[in-house]
Amino acid sequence: MILEKVINGIVIQSEYKDLVDKYVDHILNEFKDKIHSIYMCGSIPKGTAKPFKSDADFTIVCANPEDIDYERLSIMKDRLLEEYPIVTKIDTTICSIDDVLSKPNEWGFWVKIICVCIYGDDIGEKVAPIMISPEFILDLNTETKEEVDRVHRSLSNASDHTMKTRYIKGYSKRLLRALYSLVLEDTGVWEDDMTKMKNAILNYCEIDPALVEYLYACYLDSNVLVEEFLRIADEVYDYFENALKIMAASRTSFG
Repeated sequence: MILEKVINGIVIQSEYKDLVDKYVDHILNEFKDKIHSIYMCGSIPKGTAKPFKSDADFTIVCANPEDIDYERLSIMKDRLLEEYPIVTKIDTTICSIDDVLSKPNEWGFWVKIICVCIYGDDIGEKVAPIMISPEFILDLNTETKEEVDRVHRSLSNASDHTMKTRYIKGYSKRLLRALYSLVLEDTGVWEDDMTKMKNAILNYCEIDPALVEYLYACYLDSNVLVEEFLRIADEVYDYFENALKIMAASRTSFG
């Protein structure tokens, strides 16, 4: 079964159009010919963003990510956030052309399936169709442990309430996405609506439903005790990691 693109057309609401245009203009002015293409994912390009609740998610593809000065990028982001408080935050993912083409089940999936091109030549079109399989699911989760460990540390060390709630929301979303990847062979599509994602996990995953409902509740309202959240998050990740090990062992057995 072939994965279809999450966003087939760009439908940016009028209140976000200036932000998107300025972001692209600033990126091109700052880094000029170093940029190959720029992409978005999430609610803004889908036309479902909610003012003062939704964030802006961009991805930059370039020949060499080291050419992008992160400090300059951060300053630009902060200025745009001051000018456009309509978004809660601005995230920018950076990858190389080689990342997309040489890792089709990781970066290729991200650009081809999750994102939509808003500037430049869509390199996702050069990625071969992505087949849903255990191999794809395992490849997709190559960096999940590293990402989870990083956000776990950040949340454990956060002292600011605003940062704690942001990390809890992001951590919840990351774990739900990880669980959803386990049921892709059942659903046949990548779902980016968190409610539909949660329901699919409940329908097809053998994990304790209470854990899934807890994560989803934290995604909606992350005002919970950090210690309690981390305990639940660790339990969920242990389940996920074990499921991946079983999947990898099965692939080896039948390979």
